[in-house]
Amino acid sequence: MDKLDSFVEMTIIPRYTQGTRRKLTPEYRAISAQIRRLKTKDEDHPDLPSLHRQLRKTKASDPFDPGYRRLRYIRYADDFLLGFSGPKDEAEEIREQLKTFLHDQLKLELSPEKTLITHALTERAQFLGYDISADGPQRHGKSHGRITLRIPIKKLKEKISRYSKNGQSVSRSELTNESDFAIVEKYGSEYRGIVQYYAYARNRWWLNHLHWVMKNSLLKTLARKHKSTIPAMDQRFAGKAISKNGVMKCLSVTIERKDKRSLYAQFGGISLQTEPFKDAEIQDGYLDLDRNVPRCELIERLKADTCEECGSREDVEVHHVRKLSDLKVKGQREKPTWLKTMAALRRKTFVLCRYCHNALHTGRPMRRREVQEESFQG
Repeated sequence: MDKLDSFVEMTIIPRYTQGTRRKLTPEYRAISAQIRRLKTKDEDHPDLPSLHRQLRKTKASDPFDPGYRRLRYIRYADDFLLGFSGPKDEAEEIREQLKTFLHDQLKLELSPEKTLITHALTERAQFLGYDISADGPQRHGKSHGRITLRIPIKKLKEKISRYSKNGQSVSRSELTNESDFAIVEKYGSEYRGIVQYYAYARNRWWLNHLHWVMKNSLLKTLARKHKSTIPAMDQRFAGKAISKNGVMKCLSVTIERKDKRSLYAQFGGISLQTEPFKDAEIQDGYLDLDRNVPRCELIERLKADTCEECGSREDVEVHHVRKLSDLKVKGQREKPTWLKTMAALRRKTFVLCRYCHNALHTGRPMRRREVQEESFQG
């Protein structure tokens, strides 16, 4: 797709970029001239405050300036977005040029269903899970045409549906055999990932509903594990976290370790205020968005000293799968226990001793936990 990038950046963008700035509207120019005239007579003229207020409410630039054009382009994998400031007929020309280039040069077809032309003031374009639109005149005190990002309601419902059924939060049975730490960390990392992904969404506060659903799902999972009640679990795991808004309530688990830093898992306690957008900085090959990287969710992996198959603490290694789809084995009725475990918890790593790790790769049976424990005793 780098050929497409080059074509857009070297051919399309220069062709549809004109002018240095938009012309000022006649109304804005008239009020500005009146302010200048009064200032030359008297810096403290009584009419100046009202004129300044009127100027702030007046549209400054002409959105229909025929001598001004701007085209912006961004691509992620095979999904791309172009932001164009200009008439619709020229936007259609750009789409046709892209369609021709993709067909002739890359032998690809431009999907007419997905390649849409939307008016930013009246419609919303969808890109990488965001709704993208522009503010109308004087909306929220911002300038006319300011680009905003929002969470699509469809995406929010999709996130909520994973933790609910028929409008009610549900427990996750595949996690009930895990430790409290692993369960809280699992929910915490999933929630944190969603919140951080939509950090720049204007309606980020919508995630309050997701937090409520996930919290109840988490408490139901813990209650099912301990054969207890939701209020009891809420009281048992209640914690506090420091955020941009000060101290916030959360659910947390702390594991003390001798001569090591304590392990800490947390769900919630994250501010849902929209973060100001700033360009990401790339340092040492990493994309730094000034965000915390989620920790590993399993206590065994944090300790990395016990085989999850046989319980051995010797020569512990980590088995990796490239992607979750690799866990789907076709044509095999009875799947190995390790494969079922990884698939159920959506793991891409499995902590094993060297014997079990070699057995997994060679297709031999791994040692059972009962046999291994007897050998340690004898």
